[in-house]
Amino acid sequence: MSADLNRPEPDPDKAELDRLMGLFFSAFTNTDGPPHTEHVHEVFIPQGTIISQTGDQTIVYDLDSFIAPRHRILTDGTLTEFAEWEVSEQTEIYGSIAHRFSEYRKSGIQNGEQFEGGGHKTTQFVRTPAGWRISSIAWEDDNPTT
Repeated sequence: MSADLNRPEPDPDKAELDRLMGLFFSAFTNTDGPPHTEHVHEVFIPQGTIISQTGDQTIVYDLDSFIAPRHRILTDGTLTEFAEWEVSEQTEIYGSIAHRFSEYRKSGIQNGEQFEGGGHKTTQFVRTPAGWRISSIAWEDDNPTT
């Protein structure tokens, strides 16, 4: 326990996973300048996968095929004032592997129309010689309500 309010010492592995997720979510933010999509390569293993699940439609991306179209719309004026952030998470760490289930929110202006949304992500991590990295993320957006 730490001396401050008898709180447990922070888990350095959990703190690193929190940092990686923060970098991933912020990589596509363009509310205060251009997005930092290069962060995706920094937080993933080179063979990482990102999977979009919408109902029964599954789209599997490698890192570059995921980044390229998003970088384009975030820098050409199609999608402005975009941000995505984690609102809750549950993380489990077992030795050199970890899993995180997240709820997220997002907002922005796409083609001149304000929008808000959210969904869920499942993220897998592995501890590499260079430290923790993301090996895969799968997400499903919530169904829009009218």
